[in-house]
Amino acid sequence: MAALYDFDTAIDRRGTWCVQWDGVADRFGVDGLLPFTISDMDFATAPEVLAALRARLDHGVFGYTTWQQDDFRSAVAHWYATRYGTEIDTGQLVYGPSVLNQLSQLLQMWTGEGDGVVVHTPTYDGFRKAITGLGRELRGVPVGDEEALVRELARPDAKVLVLCSPHNPTGRVWTGAELTRMAELAERYGVAVVSDEIHADFVHEGHVHVPWTRVAGEGRWALISSGSKAFNFPALTGSYGLIGDPAERAEYLRRMETAEGLASPAVLSLTAHIAAYREGGPWLDAVRAYVAGNLGHVAERLSADLPELGWEPPQAGYLAWIDLRAAGVDDAELQRVLVERERVAIMGGAVYGAPGFVRLNVGCPRAKVERGVEALIRAVKAVTSSPSGV
Repeated sequence: MAALYDFDTAIDRRGTWCVQWDGVADRFGVDGLLPFTISDMDFATAPEVLAALRARLDHGVFGYTTWQQDDFRSAVAHWYATRYGTEIDTGQLVYGPSVLNQLSQLLQMWTGEGDGVVVHTPTYDGFRKAITGLGRELRGVPVGDEEALVRELARPDAKVLVLCSPHNPTGRVWTGAELTRMAELAERYGVAVVSDEIHADFVHEGHVHVPWTRVAGEGRWALISSGSKAFNFPALTGSYGLIGDPAERAEYLRRMETAEGLASPAVLSLTAHIAAYREGGPWLDAVRAYVAGNLGHVAERLSADLPELGWEPPQAGYLAWIDLRAAGVDDAELQRVLVERERVAIMGGAVYGAPGFVRLNVGCPRAKVERGVEALIRAVKAVTSSPSGV
């Protein structure tokens, strides 16, 4: 039987104002590279989402809109119940234009200039920009280093733990026990928690995502997320959150509706979220399985040609986080060969505070993945066999 969804046929994104394809020169200084960069996928979103968007467009009226209605709230509740076996309190829901905007608002509520904000390293660069851009001090602790986490949370001016769950860029899925321990530590030291769970829907087989609501204690906390990552519609904008404390929730909504002037959300984002969470499950299962195949291909090729790396696919996501330190690669020279000779754009680990790594986006047709991993293998061999990569 033919596959229900086609992820092999490439869709030309050039000339669509696409950051990954049309904006590659902004980061790499050269146009026309084959990109494996920013974390969106080259796939069209779910057919059910497209159908809902077309129907909403056909209505033709795009006046001011409210997210505080049952269609949206019940769709989010349905998703958490069916995907995560978790009952959420829809009265705790809030809305925002993006998870990073929500993070910014929460940091402004819960911290002052110069306060410490704890993150796990390597760190998603959007977190770094949001935290340091507000004049807060970013304090990194290595993934899995509980001693360092305790030390940083215990500092008197540590105010917020920003948790990426699952973790970007490593693809680590935190266990329930790990999250419970983080919640206990945060409550003990009076540190608020903001859990960014935008990658949760892309957890791979053998691993289970635990929403923060299931471990949150009595302290300040917020879960922020969006369907835009899993269903590939970030250009529509739109995210949502859950804030536990009623007074904190009211303050967040006051800021968004008055100081930020964001009382009316993007109607197409609401439409897309409702369709995705009500009808998009089969498509998501299919695309996640396809991406798992892509990651398996990367693992197979690296094992064959660069076995010293010992690379294994991540527990979540479509971003292959690859440790090249065992190969003795010079980061600058590798990037030069990738760009100048191989004509590909692959994110260097230094962007996330981790020199010696690369982050390869495999949310794309298999043929593109094959080109990317072969280019990476050739580039690594070139720079390790010759100091100048020639």
